[in-house]
Amino acid sequence: MNRLIATAAAVLILFTSFTHRVFAGESTGEGAILFFQNCAGCHLNGGNIIRRGKNLKLATLQRQGLDSTDAIANIARNGIGQMSGYSDKLGEGGDQLVAAWILEQAQKAWIQG
Repeated sequence: MNRLIATAAAVLILFTSFTHRVFAGESTGEGAILFFQNCAGCHLNGGNIIRRGKNLKLATLQRQGLDSTDAIANIARNGIGQMSGYSDKLGEGGDQLVAAWILEQAQKAWIQG
């Protein structure tokens, strides 16, 4: 139980610090905001806390044929595997915004700055 609480606290701290970076201007744009509001809980820095092999790193996206904005937007909108779709939360056109931001970050190896 203590381990679960510690893990949850660590995720919350990381999420809060990275969300702060978005609003501080280090990663700007609506796509970034949507990512940190809806995706970063599982995909922080392009990783995947549920299934490591299903991350958002460029090599993984390319290997799975998901290295385009449209492919990523489709998954963000409709979900895939264990991941639910987020069309309601992303709003009209939000899937494209977050997908473009994800692809940009993957191409930069998820290095902020």
